[in-house]
Amino acid sequence: MEATAPDRRFAEDYRIAREVPRDGLTAWRAAVAAEVPLAPGAVVLDVGAGTGAFAAAFADWFGARVLAVEPAAAMRALIPRTADIEALDGRAEALPVPDGCADAAWLGSVVHHIEDLPAAAREIRRALKPGAPVLIRNSFPGRCTRDLRVRFFPGTARIVDSYPTVEQTCAAFATAGFARVALHAVPQESAPSLSVFADRIRRDTDAKLRSLTDEEFASGMRRLRRAAAQEPDRPAVSWMDLLVLA
Repeated sequence: MEATAPDRRFAEDYRIAREVPRDGLTAWRAAVAAEVPLAPGAVVLDVGAGTGAFAAAFADWFGARVLAVEPAAAMRALIPRTADIEALDGRAEALPVPDGCADAAWLGSVVHHIEDLPAAAREIRRALKPGAPVLIRNSFPGRCTRDLRVRFFPGTARIVDSYPTVEQTCAAFATAGFARVALHAVPQESAPSLSVFADRIRRDTDAKLRSLTDEEFASGMRRLRRAAAQEPDRPAVSWMDLLVLA
């Protein structure tokens, strides 16, 4: 199904507001490399690829071939089309890929969007080669205090509290034979300054911010702008977790 004009605008705003610039992902490259040896030609299954920021990163960083699965047509249309990236229409519970085709699976900020996590775990198990890991980048309840949005918009913590916990995620994947290998907090530079970070915010593209009352959002923006004025050279650094299962 072709994306509508509002969907295309949403996807463009999402890319502006939510994609972390490549030079802000240095720590993520190191964290992934420490967990899985991705040689050129390795296949990475990017589940819920969004607009393709990490699909492009994996291809550039490791010379990997990326199968970028994304159900939203407007988001999928923005995934870079290169010889190393294939954009596919599909969901985590029904992956359009062959059995045993991937050397690693990547789930970036998507676990809380998956309706049936055990079913997704079984599908990912089917798609992975034996012993291949699942790399989950997400915010988890009780572990989000260094998220920039939680810092400046504290009401967003109640949304994160509704996400699957680390333990619930591990339990869902355990039904498909996966076990927890590692859990790391990883920094990322979302913008070169808090002012730029504030300028890029698009409330409608962010479920956490949409959940706030108008007053909570306005108060958070005032708090963010005040911090930006006080520390104009401070980069906008946020932290998320990398959960590794195999």
